[in-house]
Amino acid sequence: MKKKQLLKLGIPDGAAARAAMRAVSSAAKAGMGKNELRSKIEEIVASPGDYVDDPLFKNLAECLVAGGETREEKRPRREETRPRPEEREEPAPYRKWGTDLDANAVEQMDNACRIPVSVAGALMPDAHMGYGLPIGGVLATDNAVIPYAVGVDIACRMKMTVLDLPASALEREKDRLVQALKAETLFGVGVAYPKTDRRRHPVIDEDWSFSPVTAQYKDKAWGQLGTSGSGNHFAEFGTLTLEKDDLGLKAGVYLALLSHSGSRGTGAAVAQHYSRLAKTMHPELPRELSQLAWLDLDTAEGQEYWMAMELMGRYAAANHELIHRAVARRLGVGVLLDLENHHNFAWREEHQGRRVIVHRKGATPAGRGVIGIIPGSMGTPGYVARGKGQAESLNSAAHGAGRRMSRKEAMRRFRWKDIQAYLAERGIELISAGLDEAPMAYKDIDAVMAAQQDLVQPIARFDPKLVKMAPAGERPED
Repeated sequence: MKKKQLLKLGIPDGAAARAAMRAVSSAAKAGMGKNELRSKIEEIVASPGDYVDDPLFKNLAECLVAGGETREEKRPRREETRPRPEEREEPAPYRKWGTDLDANAVEQMDNACRIPVSVAGALMPDAHMGYGLPIGGVLATDNAVIPYAVGVDIACRMKMTVLDLPASALEREKDRLVQALKAETLFGVGVAYPKTDRRRHPVIDEDWSFSPVTAQYKDKAWGQLGTSGSGNHFAEFGTLTLEKDDLGLKAGVYLALLSHSGSRGTGAAVAQHYSRLAKTMHPELPRELSQLAWLDLDTAEGQEYWMAMELMGRYAAANHELIHRAVARRLGVGVLLDLENHHNFAWREEHQGRRVIVHRKGATPAGRGVIGIIPGSMGTPGYVARGKGQAESLNSAAHGAGRRMSRKEAMRRFRWKDIQAYLAERGIELISAGLDEAPMAYKDIDAVMAAQQDLVQPIARFDPKLVKMAPAGERPED
């Protein structure tokens, strides 16, 4: 694989490209084929942190996470060459929800509250380690946006449609439902529709030229319009149970389609570009705070990132809209209810009597009366909930069950027979997924909901029945 091909796959020129060339050479010698190599590079670009322990690709992954620096190519330590930022007299205050919190996530939240622009924070009960800000971290800042506090998968979101089909169709018309899932979205890193079969949506007709990243990736984004990602992204049918009239529906059991995905490869490219830019603008940050580098919103760079982030929000919403619309059309049914919310985003809000930028990285907006969707795993229920507007959480709640172990640990610990037995007990059919998404790798969703009773009120329960995710390490199914 040549350098030009690697650059097209999203590898930055310079140290990262050199690390990629070495990794590709080693992997080819180990027997990895061209298509497998291409797929692997795309996966690493989208989620480099998942590969820092990979024996063949660890140096490349470290380089991408560090914004262009491998262990073999370290610059002098910032602490030795540049002054540390002005210290806060006290860290910004934050409160934690839940008791089974990852110590690394807590440390990351502590660090986030040390940076000068931090105002307040919160840590949700599904928290686990991320880049910069932990997953499940909420951070309010003063007129500044932190790309890694928004996240790599910008505007990742949940969408649910309640279909005008009886819940019994999950048994009587199972094959038709499965075929609809298979036909109306593609899964996996780098996957796209051919040019002759691309989906249309007004978001593609917007101006993408304001940022060099969105301009460069517009065509790729169009190809991926209406597709889903890898990892914990999914599209699934299940039952939605309302114990009493709410959401404009009568109490009862309904058939619903639930999806989870985000802004695909273009969102990841936006995140990586502006994260690197933020780091160059704050070279004084010590290593443990470097991934929390921010862009001042009074600068051209800050405004450009904000516009790109909002565009990625509309693009992610369009992906889900097209999937749900296509599934309903294929089944020939109407929609009784349409709900969605997003995370991995930043909002301009007022808290503590001042205007701030609220980052919710893997956290659901939960202002008073705001409806949100909080999923479990492929084998456990999720909930539709109404926010209570808790000020100390910055009007936020958990965005799901949250991982209790890494993907690597899940792959080591579980086998497919374990997952199949677990799902069979619960009447769930798995169409495709990766072993790293084993439901046992996640926290107890009911414990997470119990830990945030002061943040949200559950109003409906979703139980997955037919689940489709991207097979780990594989290209998507035809």
